[in-house]
Amino acid sequence: MDQKTDPAARPVPLSVPGMRSGPPRFQRDPPTRLGMSGPTGGRMRRPAAGTLRGELASELRLPGWILRTMGSAAAGIAVSVMINWRLGLTVAAVIAVADTILRSRTSGTYGAAPRAVWTHRRTRRRLARLDRAGYRSLHARAVPGSQCVIDHLVVGPGGVYSVDAERWDRRMPIHVSQGGKIYHGPFCQADRLARALSAAEEAGRLLSDALGQYLAVQAAMVIYGPTVPWTVASIGGVDVLGRRRLRKYLFQGGHARPALRLETDEIERIYAAAAQALPPVS
Repeated sequence: MDQKTDPAARPVPLSVPGMRSGPPRFQRDPPTRLGMSGPTGGRMRRPAAGTLRGELASELRLPGWILRTMGSAAAGIAVSVMINWRLGLTVAAVIAVADTILRSRTSGTYGAAPRAVWTHRRTRRRLARLDRAGYRSLHARAVPGSQCVIDHLVVGPGGVYSVDAERWDRRMPIHVSQGGKIYHGPFCQADRLARALSAAEEAGRLLSDALGQYLAVQAAMVIYGPTVPWTVASIGGVDVLGRRRLRKYLFQGGHARPALRLETDEIERIYAAAAQALPPVS
């Protein structure tokens, strides 16, 4: 992550629809290349009482910490009484670490449905604010002939984007290895990136067939929860960013290459084709 690039100089992942057909004008970055342009902004606000977010925080975090503390302390005291305090302290620390790792592994599936609903609703509201700027969005769309589901398909002046919205455990940091793989704590998230990229590629194939010309769809992943320690990073062909960067990310795509900007009629044509080619998830 030491190689920096200017977001305004990045190629727009879309060839402009028109009457001509031809080879793609967009070249994705190599899987191991990272493009970053500054620090991420701010922290998430404290969950409000009575909201779904507050309920999730109360349900998933507080009982876990209480049980973890009580269990490790009880085991440490028992070993201290029977043997010695040094071994008891070691046992308590080992139990606490092991329980933290176990809970982190299961946090992505425990309560997955309400987490996904909250994340998708939040992203939908963010995208709805871009309507006046010419951005059209489709949500929860299936890709016929595959198992892919697109959380949010965005069509605007900067191109077409398949946005995957993820909510990860904020207690674990995010980092990228030298090999260009993203990790959430000790866990590699390569499979999530692969699914996001596959969904974008399948959507691009269907839309290209519907429009009768090549159309690239850029894969993007928006992460909620932990702080994303970069502005935008291209990892394995997927643009990874924090939730606060979504609006600016889409706007920068529209201003980076003025010659490739989509006009209003082109946006509407692609949007209509996407609504037909990508049915809603039932």
